[in-house]
Amino acid sequence: MYRRLLAVGLTAPALLISFPGIALAADAPVQVTQKMLDDLAASIATATSQGDTAFMLICAALVLLMTPGLAFFYGGFVRGRNVLNTLMMSFLLMGLVGTTWVIWGYSLAFAPGTPFIGGFQWLFLNGVGMETTGYLEGSLPKEVVSYAGTIPHQTFMIYQAMFAVITPALISGAIVERISFKAYFWFIFLWSSLLYPIFAHMVWAKGGFLGLYGGMHALDFAGGTVVHISSGVSALVAAWVIGPRKTFPNQLKPPHNVPFILLGAGLLWFGWFGFNAGSALASGSLATLAFVNTNSSAAVGALVWIVLEWVLRGKPTAVGIATGAVAGLVGITPAAGFVTVLGALLIGAITATCCFFAVSLKSKLQFDDSLDTFPVHGVGGTVGAILTGIFATKLVNSAGGNGLLFGDEGKLFVGNDPGLLGTQLLSIAITYVLAGAGTFIILKVLDATIGLRVKPEQEFQGLDINEHGEEGYNDLAGQ
Repeated sequence: MYRRLLAVGLTAPALLISFPGIALAADAPVQVTQKMLDDLAASIATATSQGDTAFMLICAALVLLMTPGLAFFYGGFVRGRNVLNTLMMSFLLMGLVGTTWVIWGYSLAFAPGTPFIGGFQWLFLNGVGMETTGYLEGSLPKEVVSYAGTIPHQTFMIYQAMFAVITPALISGAIVERISFKAYFWFIFLWSSLLYPIFAHMVWAKGGFLGLYGGMHALDFAGGTVVHISSGVSALVAAWVIGPRKTFPNQLKPPHNVPFILLGAGLLWFGWFGFNAGSALASGSLATLAFVNTNSSAAVGALVWIVLEWVLRGKPTAVGIATGAVAGLVGITPAAGFVTVLGALLIGAITATCCFFAVSLKSKLQFDDSLDTFPVHGVGGTVGAILTGIFATKLVNSAGGNGLLFGDEGKLFVGNDPGLLGTQLLSIAITYVLAGAGTFIILKVLDATIGLRVKPEQEFQGLDINEHGEEGYNDLAGQ
């Protein structure tokens, strides 16, 4: 193809084409050489690499923005006297995991190792440089693994760091307004250092037990199991171990700042484009598909939620539309690069409906998952992972799989693979067990050593002044 394009260009009148060290005029004899073709291919490869790298760095920044977005989303729900503490629970992750990830987190998550966790070869990012591949010192051959062929290895690393930052932050929504900040610090330190690398390695690393790279071939495009199910199940266990707030359920206050909730949801929606589209690991058609699917699922999720509120409760609410959008975003995350836009619309609608009734059920059971982390992220991630096994089709991504309904031609029950749904269910079950058991052990150890909760009087007074010595607002009357 390059030879044909070059020949056509060189024969056009008055056209001047420049290569490194070569200038060809239209009226000069032209001899197409292999060097010209090699130079052209190298130029195209360089341009592609630079474009993909710029795209991935922007996506990494968008995913990082999701953590402050989550902080405002959660912060709007709590009492005014706990708003700074709630914001800090997300912002802390940006500093803590932002540090531990480059020291040991990335190596444990993505370096060659066992099917369940990586090795120590890439500690302090040793061997993680500007090449597209990771290296082991003293190994022959040196090239070990490549996760994205057109971007530097360090670009992939920092993109994955942003997932590691926001995932444990999601857990905070279930335990706000009663856990001590010291206990929370050590909990997320241990959870992000021990558990998250296991989930990331099993699903996304080469040789991981669950993923596409030599594992069970479970599909998780951007974190349905790795991020949402793991954090949602951990949040459920944490809320159970720590226990309910002293004011639950009879003295609860309504959200103190609904505009914060809408602002946070908007930032999450915006950042989620980097979360899902960036998981294509290159700019191009797959990233576009994931982007369109993300917006479509979020939009229909928000719409379905307020319609359900309108019909069943009489009024559509701002909190509802924000929550519905987040539910739609959670549901499409594992499927974003594996389904058609029709599949994305169905996933958003089904996930929002399931999450809506899960939130209602939680309220009836009077279980104090404070900000509905499990009903939205745990249930939403579970539903999304299951629906991925139903709607996935190789028509849109040959690297994926065919679900229960569609094959590689996108036709109903033509070339479909019912076995994929079983694989998805098994990956969900494994994530539930590991997240639940791991979180339980960590919290029990912390409870036996430093304790988990603030004193009852501090809980009533508010955690901002007691845990941080500052307040979010000058006038806290009624908050």
